Amino acid sequence: MNMGGYRLAQLDETLSMLKELTDAKGIAGNEREVRAVIKKYIEPYSDELDTDGLGSLIAKKTGRVDGPKIMIAGHMDEVGFMVTKIDEKGFLRFQTVGGWWSQVMLAQRVTVVTDKGDITGVIGSKPPHILPPEARKKPYEIKDMFIDIGATSCEEALEWGVKPGDMVVPYFEFTVMKNEKMLLAKAWDNRIGCAVVIDVLKNLQKENHPNVVYGVTNVQEEVGLRGAKTAENKVKPDIAFALDVGIAGDTPGISEKEALSKMGKGPQIVIYDASMVSHKGLRDTVVKVAEELNIPYQYESIPCGGTDAGSIHLVGSGIPSLAVTIATRYIHSHAAMLHRDDYENTVKLMTEVIKRLDRKIVDQIIFG
Repeated sequence: MNMGGYRLAQLDETLSMLKELTDAKGIAGNEREVRAVIKKYIEPYSDELDTDGLGSLIAKKTGRVDGPKIMIAGHMDEVGFMVTKIDEKGFLRFQTVGGWWSQVMLAQRVTVVTDKGDITGVIGSKPPHILPPEARKKPYEIKDMFIDIGATSCEEALEWGVKPGDMVVPYFEFTVMKNEKMLLAKAWDNRIGCAVVIDVLKNLQKENHPNVVYGVTNVQEEVGLRGAKTAENKVKPDIAFALDVGIAGDTPGISEKEALSKMGKGPQIVIYDASMVSHKGLRDTVVKVAEELNIPYQYESIPCGGTDAGSIHLVGSGIPSLAVTIATRYIHSHAAMLHRDDYENTVKLMTEVIKRLDRKIVDQIIFG
């Protein structure tokens, strides 16, 4: 199989993991396939594995038993769709799961996941040729779209195993681009955060660290930061980090006022988003480590949207939290792009931060 100039056999260990994570299908509430992939990769680096009631996976790695509890969290779910109805001609009506912009959806290939196997479909609409001129100038509304699986009747679709509630995911093949640092895939939001969690725990296998680390991959982030809340209730951490994607501001038409970050320039330290004002003490600690070790980083402020940190930091009496993200192009679409150096520098930064978070430093962060 050719993958943007790479043959599958030539993918190194990291790229193979990233391919398997992004190829896995899992919208909010349907993360089972993703959880199985993560479990395979993270189990060798964990003292124990657990789940919460919604299905978030919690991997524990103890450095010092009485040390502070540090939670690093990515989310398993991707944006996608859910079948709501099959019409008499076999076309599928659907509900978006997570945020979608209608302009990136039309004519895109999707996979309908049924109990009898996967079925290929395409998102369809009326052709523009029969629309009045004024309608052609406007974005086509999601409510008027449908999924065409090639069925000729409702009965045929039912025979194939399709039913309301079935998950529908974007279809895209993981691709290493001509510039081999650039990686193109579906579901970077947020399988890349899950990959960071896996590799940080892998790094800690070889290191002494003075705390108890919980590598958590949450469910249902894209529909309201839900799994983070239930997982946090189970872990009850002293400090928490959300690992996610952020906006890359280096494509045509985006001003620095709209998005500061650039791909390849290091992890994003999110100082503000719609879900949270980041904890200053924790933010300063992370920046200090980055500067000490010459790890590149960028500040990011996002007026809309949020991460699992927005849910975690409000639980109980409050958890000092910070979102560390990776600049990514074209999120919440069929294919997104990120830079491998940003991934590796995020793993390095989070590993080094955790190694330094002993009880004294955590108390300083919490109590000032």
